[in-house]
Amino acid sequence: MRIALGVSYSGQSYQGWQSQASGLTVQDRLEAALAKFTQQRVSTLCAGRTDAGVHALMQVVHFDTDIDRDAHAWVRGTNANLPKDIAVEWAMPVQTSFHCRASATTRRYAYVLRQSEVRPTVDADRVGWTFYPVNGDAMREATQYIVGEHDFSSFRASQCQALSPIKHLHEISISQRGAYWRFEFEANAFLHHMIRNLMGCLLQIGQGKRPPSWMQEVLHARDRDAAAPTFSPSGLYFLGPRYPAHFGIPERTPAYDWLP
Repeated sequence: MRIALGVSYSGQSYQGWQSQASGLTVQDRLEAALAKFTQQRVSTLCAGRTDAGVHALMQVVHFDTDIDRDAHAWVRGTNANLPKDIAVEWAMPVQTSFHCRASATTRRYAYVLRQSEVRPTVDADRVGWTFYPVNGDAMREATQYIVGEHDFSSFRASQCQALSPIKHLHEISISQRGAYWRFEFEANAFLHHMIRNLMGCLLQIGQGKRPPSWMQEVLHARDRDAAAPTFSPSGLYFLGPRYPAHFGIPERTPAYDWLP
């Protein structure tokens, strides 16, 4: 039997998603909770690995098991053994042809940025921060140069393991609510640090340090040194993947509505 889970987590206390020898990752905590609940070793796969400090509102994972439990039992039983900053939001049996990573058609991220003269406090580690005002129209103009299928080598971390730097960035939206800016990105897949590197460039443009057309220059350079420094992970959220409708996978969890 194959089980899929929707998992939300706050990433500031963890060294990213992927299991490490330290045991201080979200995957390590989730698999330990599943093992306590099932009394068996459980190996999970995820839709999109997140870095240290990055959050998720709907990370989708799957695993195979011979244990038969209803969906509510998987949620309650696993959550009873998880720390307070990780939770299973939903669980469901899926067909064996479903693969949380390979079956995804797109992936979605949001970056939440606080623009204020005072650094974040109650929202520390949950939002990025800029002291300087930003121009939303300039940043939106810059996005026109990067939407579509491109070679995103200029926005790729040196340790990126993707086989190709060519990705299809379907959409970028930028909105503001009070002191908070929300940037949403949707693509077929993302390179390591791609969004944080895009954010670095968007802020250079939003702060008036570069014109919107600079984004096109950076893209065409295909050179990481041409772009801005990698921006903070604090405000980055994995919103979750999208799947073909026949799998019946939810597209959001209640945690999604928490973001500004």
